[in-house]
Amino acid sequence: MLLAKTLRSSTLKLALICIAIFGAAVVALFAYVYWSTTSYVLSRADGAIAAERAILRKVYADAGRSGLVTAIGQRIADEHATGGVYLLADPSRAPVAGNLRTWPAALRDATGWADFTAPAWKPDAPDQPQLRAAFETLPDGYRLLVGRDIDDLSAFKARIDTALLLGVALIFVLAGVASVAVTRRTVGRIEQVNATSRAIMQRGLGERIPLRGTRDEWDQLAGNLNTMLDRIELLMGEVKQVTDNVAHDLRTPLTRIRGRLEKASGRPRGAEEDQTLINDTLAELDGVLRMFASLTRISQIETSDRMAAFRAVDLAEVAREVVELFDAAAEVAGVQLTAAGPAQVLVTGDRDLLFDAMSNLVDNAIKHGRAAGSVVVEVGAGADGATIAVADDGPGIPEPEFAHVLKRFYRLERSRRTPGNGLGLSLVAAVARLHGARIEMRDNAPGLQFCLHFPRVATDTPEIASAASADPPPA
Repeated sequence: MLLAKTLRSSTLKLALICIAIFGAAVVALFAYVYWSTTSYVLSRADGAIAAERAILRKVYADAGRSGLVTAIGQRIADEHATGGVYLLADPSRAPVAGNLRTWPAALRDATGWADFTAPAWKPDAPDQPQLRAAFETLPDGYRLLVGRDIDDLSAFKARIDTALLLGVALIFVLAGVASVAVTRRTVGRIEQVNATSRAIMQRGLGERIPLRGTRDEWDQLAGNLNTMLDRIELLMGEVKQVTDNVAHDLRTPLTRIRGRLEKASGRPRGAEEDQTLINDTLAELDGVLRMFASLTRISQIETSDRMAAFRAVDLAEVAREVVELFDAAAEVAGVQLTAAGPAQVLVTGDRDLLFDAMSNLVDNAIKHGRAAGSVVVEVGAGADGATIAVADDGPGIPEPEFAHVLKRFYRLERSRRTPGNGLGLSLVAAVARLHGARIEMRDNAPGLQFCLHFPRVATDTPEIASAASADPPPA
């Protein structure tokens, strides 16, 4: 099964194309090496033959035919001159001097170069040696042949041919085996991804792609896909939770509305009672609409490209405006609401969203803090970036609940009697993600400190530089 997929794989086809291109380049390189090597060796042999021929021509010019015969005889008798081929023949090609018994039948031209075999050259040799010679016709009609035994060169060329053929064949075999092996590994890892995908489609998001621990690109891809599946599973869980919570939170007001209408339908009409019913129903419906508006707001923050509206924002100014907005509500609750921090703290972001996030934090601190307590809104700036911290001195939140309170509709048991729908901190979390801010919750001993840590921004951008050069408002 895996082998069949390997043979049909586009990776294998691409690998074979690369092998063909690489093989053609290797063959061309080997062919050049072969041609250059044999040409060099042959040119050395031709050079030696040409030099020997020139010497004999000079002897002929100086001493005539008799001197040429003597020189040929001396060369044949020389023990150190092995492999030389000499022949002086008369115009009828009958041998006069030399170590060849007959004029080669293949040499019929008046002059030139030729490769030939001479059976009488080395009669004891198992194979007829290959000879190469230059021949010409002398002015007196006699023919002179000067050559060498190039059988070693032929054997050398044969060895090069064999080596090149074996080398090319070995390269193609190894490349083919490597291509199949690599493609099989690639197809195997892809098949793991496909198998996991099929399992997810059949059984749900609980399946994960197995890792081999090699830390290669395939393990990195599998890890990223598993992380993505974890994120999708988390989002699906949150969708289910939101659906369940919406159904739960809508059931109570809708049940009350239906109960009031059913009760009113069975009694006589009265202006005062009808107005009370209408007011109560409108209040319930307003709560439902506020819940849907909060959900819509969070979805818009998470899905819209709100970063296009990012500008330089002074967090200290936003904090002062939020404190001023909730000052009356804090006074009614007997809570002391104050702002602290420098006169100006600049970040890059959406001012309206930052105002909403800070408003939700302050509203939660006033509602769930200690009666007649205090709430402090503090902004700061450091080497790592700007911070917003809202602290109260109420009962706080248990540490195991820190990760849960940011979910939509999640409410602590003790907070269920307090008006609200559990979407305030979800909106804060959405704004924080949009701005790249890190959320931190700390025990305020007593109470809770909710912090947003914003990334450091470059102070040399035109907007930040312009905002920083402006006179900050009075604290």
